[in-house]
Amino acid sequence: MSEEKTKRKPWRALAGGAIVLSLTVIAGQSVLSSLNATAFNTVPQNVNSGTLSLSLANNGAGFSTSVANLAPGDVANRYVTLTNNGSLNAIGLSLKAVASGTSTLISDTGTVRALVVTVKSCSVAWVPATGVCSSGEATEISATTLGTFTTAQNLLNGNMNSAAVKYLQISMQLPDQSETTVNGVPPTTTIQGGAVSITYTFNYAQRLTETTNS
Repeated sequence: MSEEKTKRKPWRALAGGAIVLSLTVIAGQSVLSSLNATAFNTVPQNVNSGTLSLSLANNGAGFSTSVANLAPGDVANRYVTLTNNGSLNAIGLSLKAVASGTSTLISDTGTVRALVVTVKSCSVAWVPATGVCSSGEATEISATTLGTFTTAQNLLNGNMNSAAVKYLQISMQLPDQSETTVNGVPPTTTIQGGAVSITYTFNYAQRLTETTNS
């Protein structure tokens, strides 16, 4: 009997190993197997970015025609039209002017002598030949010495929605003042015979950021 029992033991060990191996394979398969599900939009969502653009056009002569032969007290008006060509609304419209030339026409030296700029708007187009605004005239920038515009000056109504148009009058005045020319020689700080070259730059920024829900 003891010999018979001894002969059966290897078979039992082999059978036990097979059972363990089978359980291991089954357990491994249960780890690798799983259920999955997905969902997606059948119509793609489109996202596009907006544009910010500003154009300037002369109304009448505009900035394309020189202002000549000014005398103290004279005013020269020029008319331009601004348009927001972008898809975004804009805020903070400002005007900067870079001038070069006769210093006495650009900056004051203790007295009001230099050129003075005033900006007005109209809700409709100005009539350049007469300077008439038929509706909604407003002062955007009060009389300011030309040299001050080296720093951008904000317009009073600086918001421009997409496709909005702004009709502007830019007034240039040589202040009323007195000078005496002696024997054909003007004062050292004269405004006579002066000349300046001016580049006007309008600028605005995009509207405030928004969070939308739908």
